[in-house]
Amino acid sequence: MTSVTRSYRGASADERRSRRRAALLAAGLELLGTKGWAGTTVRGVCAQAGLNDRYFYESFPDLDALRLAVVDDLAAHGTAAILAATDAPRDLRARTRAVVTAIVDFFTADPRRAHILVHELQASPLLRERRRQIIQALVAIFTVQVHEILDEVPVSDADVELTALTLIGGGLELVTSWFRGDVAVDQDHLIDFIIALMLTSTDLAAALEREARTGPHRDG
Repeated sequence: MTSVTRSYRGASADERRSRRRAALLAAGLELLGTKGWAGTTVRGVCAQAGLNDRYFYESFPDLDALRLAVVDDLAAHGTAAILAATDAPRDLRARTRAVVTAIVDFFTADPRRAHILVHELQASPLLRERRRQIIQALVAIFTVQVHEILDEVPVSDADVELTALTLIGGGLELVTSWFRGDVAVDQDHLIDFIIALMLTSTDLAAALEREARTGPHRDG
């Protein structure tokens, strides 16, 4: 027997389900990005998407699943932007500028992204765990890049991880503060500052490794 997928207005059932899921994700992005965790409800998401709750549960078992899907979708797009930027020349300053610019551009393209990926990921144990996973993925990217670019300068994985955790957490908070208007600098200044911070931190990690290898110098 041959199964037949009925179409409606030229779209198959699978295509219509995919569109409804996309509409629900867009609604979740809007509510999480503007009203936060507490202000995001099934009823609100359905109203925003123009769908009834039957279609919500067709795509997501519960509200937490939608929230995580929104976060995962943002994280995937942000990671893709970072990885694309790593095609920049194999030079520490050039690669750092490309990555930092890509990150800032990703957030400035839609300020809801910064609100969700920085503040809303603290809203529940479920999201805090997802935040930990996202940061670990970014640390892994950072580690690969540092070892690739600084292959002639030995830097321990421990110091690279410390550097990455400091820069990622602090950098995200800085960008969010900038969006709120708490930091009175223009975008170019913000990018230049983050680049300088990253380069200085990487130099520090390399210096610590050299110190550990050679030991303290003593007079006499």
